[in-house]
Amino acid sequence: MDLRDYMRVIRRQWILIVAVTLVGLLAGGAASVMSKPTYTADTQLFVAIQSSGSVQELQQGNTFSQARVQSYVKTVGSPVVLQPAIDSLGLAVTAADLAERVKTTSDPNTVLINISVNDGSPVQASAIAQAVADSLIKAVDNLEKPKTGGSSPVSLSIIKPAIAPSAPSAPNTKMNLLLGLLVGLAVGLGVALLRTTLDNRIVGEADLKSVTDAPLLGGIAFDQDAVRKPLLTQAAPQSPRAESFRQLRTNLQFANVSSHAKTVLVTSSLPGEGKSTTAANLAIALAESGQSVCLVDADLRRPMVNEYLGLDRNAGLTTALVGSADVDSLLQHWGGMDLFVLTSGQIPPNPSELLGSAPMKDLLTRLEQTFDSVIIDAPPLLPVTDAAVLSQHVGGVVIVVGSQKIRRTDLEKSLSSLQLVGSSILGIVLNRLPVKGPDAYAYSYHTYDAVDGDTDRGSMAATNSGTSRPNDSPRRASVFPGARN
Repeated sequence: MDLRDYMRVIRRQWILIVAVTLVGLLAGGAASVMSKPTYTADTQLFVAIQSSGSVQELQQGNTFSQARVQSYVKTVGSPVVLQPAIDSLGLAVTAADLAERVKTTSDPNTVLINISVNDGSPVQASAIAQAVADSLIKAVDNLEKPKTGGSSPVSLSIIKPAIAPSAPSAPNTKMNLLLGLLVGLAVGLGVALLRTTLDNRIVGEADLKSVTDAPLLGGIAFDQDAVRKPLLTQAAPQSPRAESFRQLRTNLQFANVSSHAKTVLVTSSLPGEGKSTTAANLAIALAESGQSVCLVDADLRRPMVNEYLGLDRNAGLTTALVGSADVDSLLQHWGGMDLFVLTSGQIPPNPSELLGSAPMKDLLTRLEQTFDSVIIDAPPLLPVTDAAVLSQHVGGVVIVVGSQKIRRTDLEKSLSSLQLVGSSILGIVLNRLPVKGPDAYAYSYHTYDAVDGDTDRGSMAATNSGTSRPNDSPRRASVFPGARN
């Protein structure tokens, strides 16, 4: 993963990262609130050699003192020093317990000894520190006293008496909050990376590129109104949804330059990815550009085109395939454009056999000779083999991928099934993309006013969704005299 991938993960999972970071911050604050306050009292002692000799003797004595200081630091934690302090204060603790609350250090190259004592009471902390310091003075005096008699050559004196602290030394609320914030942020980033690594759903263009090199023909942003108004003509002429399908139309034309395929099969890997609405809107967008288009509903298991376009499906594709009626009388003209629809007809018991039959191939050949473009809505690839079988009779296949609907392994299986039968994959359409965020499929466009009698496509779309042109087009009337409106 490069820096852009990490930034994409952060932008995708920013809510999770912020939530975990706040949890860490709250945990740090809770730890501070629930912790019992601890007070620390300090005292400092000076170690000296009782000698009034020459300067050289004083220097030797100072060196001797520094060498002995480390021994005195270790002595503080022994019962020799702590037990007298306990007895003097009447503490109900052992020397070993008190040793855990007493910390003794010495500054390098000095003869200073620092004693710190932690306790829940500031007064008792200072009292213990003072008692330990006094006990250390007496212990050193006894230990250093010559066996032959006389006074100790070493003298300890308190230069910083212990006083009761005014504020607790622990908990450190600011430090706990900062630590909780940093730990929460680190955990949030780790969870986000782990979640992204384990989640193999296709969310955006970056995920798609990791699966296939097939071109991305376009992205359709998720629109809540599309559930009630799925068609292109039901959206505002210059809305992002309308422009996205026009962009898809343009990109498909460029992707189809080399093969010049008139028949395009639109399918998906799983149900619910939006293939039927994509096929219908792509057919509408092509018809708006002035092409003659035939939309065929070849999903003989769960047909939806007739519901979206408000057409009758009792007689349609299956009717023509079994020879009950000629395709001329089954085509239904839709809208005020050169768009004809062949609905599915009655659902048969053997869809795969019908779609792979010779009559189906002949029907597609006939439609290709008549229309500029033929758009076929096919069943999903993974549940059934209908789309793979039918893809052998068409010029190209467009796969609709629903964002956050399909896993990478499922898309790989779909692509493999098409490659196995030698189908030509024109490209992929990402559907239900988020409107904002790192996976939004953004583009810009400009609207131009009509000049010198030219009408923009937005006006054309508005006209098509409202009034309709005469249905007795010379081309359609001569080829399909029996087509119904």
